[in-house]
Amino acid sequence: MNFKKQFREGLLTKNPVTVQLLGMCSTLAITTSLFNGIGMGLSVTLILICSNVLISALRKVIPSQIRIAAYIVIIAGFVTVVDLALQAFLPDLSENLGVFIPLIVVNCIILGRAEAFASKNGVLASAVDGLCQGIGYTAALVVVCVIRELLGAGTFGGGILNGGEGIRVIPEGYPAMQLVMPVGGFLVLGFVIAGSQWLMRKLDNRKKDKEAAKQ
Repeated sequence: MNFKKQFREGLLTKNPVTVQLLGMCSTLAITTSLFNGIGMGLSVTLILICSNVLISALRKVIPSQIRIAAYIVIIAGFVTVVDLALQAFLPDLSENLGVFIPLIVVNCIILGRAEAFASKNGVLASAVDGLCQGIGYTAALVVVCVIRELLGAGTFGGGILNGGEGIRVIPEGYPAMQLVMPVGGFLVLGFVIAGSQWLMRKLDNRKKDKEAAKQ
């Protein structure tokens, strides 16, 4: 297990949103405020860790012929727990996220990590993989949320700061309201993906330069 490598992959080189382009429906739909982004990100992270751990622990017991169905049942159980917990303790967040919490059951991020990693690795490594992928997913959501909320609504920290209204940064009437609409989600996500690719290329070039200098 290489925590540094897994963390780098989850956050940047294999980020679920900016590289693998998974979970696009929820990414585009709920990223209108910081509250929604953090809530969705933490929910997916928790489900990722729990499902990865259980699937890894049962990987030698689950028959390969029914593994996908078994994975979905396991994921659905944890999604139900998170959904009910949000309804009980964070009803506003549950209402904002709506159907996208139950839809985590069929989220390609969760099922993809179960099939690609948890079913082939130990419990600890699978837990770390779930954590790192969840951090990467949450980071991508937060970046998109901050940009859309700031430029589209003119506020920062909606749902969290200033009694839930957020801190107004841009005076009313000036923000580009289109950015909090679906078309704005596509535009902002495109720029975030482009920025991520630029950063990865820059880091790779820097690494190559260091290796060349050593030689």
